[in-house]
Amino acid sequence: MSMLREAAIRLRLHNYCGSITELKRRALFCLVFIMSTHTNNSSLIERLFNVGAHFGFKKSRRHPTVTPYLFGTKEGNDIFDLEKTAALIGAAKTVLTEAGANGKTVLFVGTKTEVIDVVTKAADKVTMPFVVNRWIGGMLSNFSEIKKRIVRLEELESGVASGELERKYTKKERMMLGREATKLAHNFKGISSLSRLPDFMVVVDPRHDHIAVKEARDMKVPVIGIMSSDCNVALVDHPVLVNDALTASVSAVLDELTTAFAEGAAAYVPKPAAPRTDVRPRSRAPRA
Repeated sequence: MSMLREAAIRLRLHNYCGSITELKRRALFCLVFIMSTHTNNSSLIERLFNVGAHFGFKKSRRHPTVTPYLFGTKEGNDIFDLEKTAALIGAAKTVLTEAGANGKTVLFVGTKTEVIDVVTKAADKVTMPFVVNRWIGGMLSNFSEIKKRIVRLEELESGVASGELERKYTKKERMMLGREATKLAHNFKGISSLSRLPDFMVVVDPRHDHIAVKEARDMKVPVIGIMSSDCNVALVDHPVLVNDALTASVSAVLDELTTAFAEGAAAYVPKPAAPRTDVRPRSRAPRA
């Protein structure tokens, strides 16, 4: 196994660049595949390889904590070890499967333009809250105030649906209320179903959404971070090292995570409500 790893390292130093032929690219993958045959992640590794999840940023942008997860570098670009990445995804899947089986809530966060659609799709797949437009400061650390904004949004939406706003307010007032509702929906629509702090949080690019990660750490909410080589691995509980700037790469990882959560949620059985016991007031002894 060590000889194969050494051969793979020598090969990627010479051949692993954007202009290599398809034959050489497949030859490199075969070496990585052979190195990974002792695991059950070979198909996952191939999918990650095909979508370019192994590409990191320039070596100059590398955070020191990601070094153990790298396969090497070529022309100054970091290359992730997909065998280790697959193991990290497996660990995150185990956590989310257990979370789904216990009826936990997972908040998906990804405000970078290139991942907004895939994060929204992933959250909708498992009917979980999400934040994709902008992280509002205090969304976790000051959730009681955020909840008031969510309630206000619900009031405006119900007023429009019932026609109450049409009856009670003038045209100008309705226009102002409509602007308020639009702004609230932009910021809070994705978390309108969130009645309490989430149990877990999945963040795409923790460096970009560092405020969300900091609040989660302060509130003791475990974080699964889909991150690239410029992120600090120590700031999240369950890191997944992949190319976080490529939509296909992020989508592949989110698909694995949401599938695991959905499998756990399918086995979730809500606990029956405890029977209510009527407490009768104690009778007082008559005064003498």
